[in-house]
Amino acid sequence: MTSDTPAPPAEAVGCARLTYAFGDTKAVDGLDLAVAEGEVFGLLGPNGAGKTSALRCITTLLPVPAGMVRVYGHDVARERMAVRRLLGYVPQQLSADSGLTGRENVALFARVFDVPRRERAERVAQALAAVGLTDAADRLAGTYSGGMVRRLELAQALVSAPRLLILDEPTIGLDPIARTGVWDHINVVRAATGMTVLVTTHYMDEADQYCDRVGLMHRGRIRALGAPAELRRGLAESRGADTLPTLEDVFRDVAGSGLDSGGGFRDVRSTRRTAHRVG
Repeated sequence: MTSDTPAPPAEAVGCARLTYAFGDTKAVDGLDLAVAEGEVFGLLGPNGAGKTSALRCITTLLPVPAGMVRVYGHDVARERMAVRRLLGYVPQQLSADSGLTGRENVALFARVFDVPRRERAERVAQALAAVGLTDAADRLAGTYSGGMVRRLELAQALVSAPRLLILDEPTIGLDPIARTGVWDHINVVRAATGMTVLVTTHYMDEADQYCDRVGLMHRGRIRALGAPAELRRGLAESRGADTLPTLEDVFRDVAGSGLDSGGGFRDVRSTRRTAHRVG
């Protein structure tokens, strides 16, 4: 590498043979994953593919052995608090309290993430402004629309100024306009801060439009990896197709008939409950 050659981006997330099991069921089965600093990486797959379990390992919510997961060079098993200080996390289940105002919800997360007391009011205001909720900040969250609730949860995750934002189905149950609004705010913050985004979504059109790279996950492992356009061209070439397949076509090709067997009753119930509450 010459002095004129730019250095490759740092690794924001690295998983090496990550494995996690619930009893006899392997949710994550030898997952290898590298997410570069500053990119938007989409982890795609059906319910039961292991996406949420993988995210929970990365966010320290599930215990893993040393050496399996690193976040900006910090071992998740040995340096949990250091890792948590780098993260913002929007889970699939709702995390906002309907009985608090938008400002109070974000202020609560500022305390949870140990934002210094003298900085909290300003950081809360900045996070609310970043997602376009300044005017609604002092209304009860229970009066918000579904799109506003998701943006409030994004503000909760952003209040700690994370280097890595992790989003688990951030637009589930939202109409197309609200989905676009959430992504617009994510991209504004990303452009301003350079943060890395790791997202799971069932919306293939979102992944195609907003992700720099995607990993197609099935039965606990990454089965295909690359830029959405690259994966679509690859499938077209393998099929000898005249028209470019969609990203959904790529996933169906990777997962095959396994698409019908992902997840169970709990997965469906959880997804539908979240969609109902924000819809």
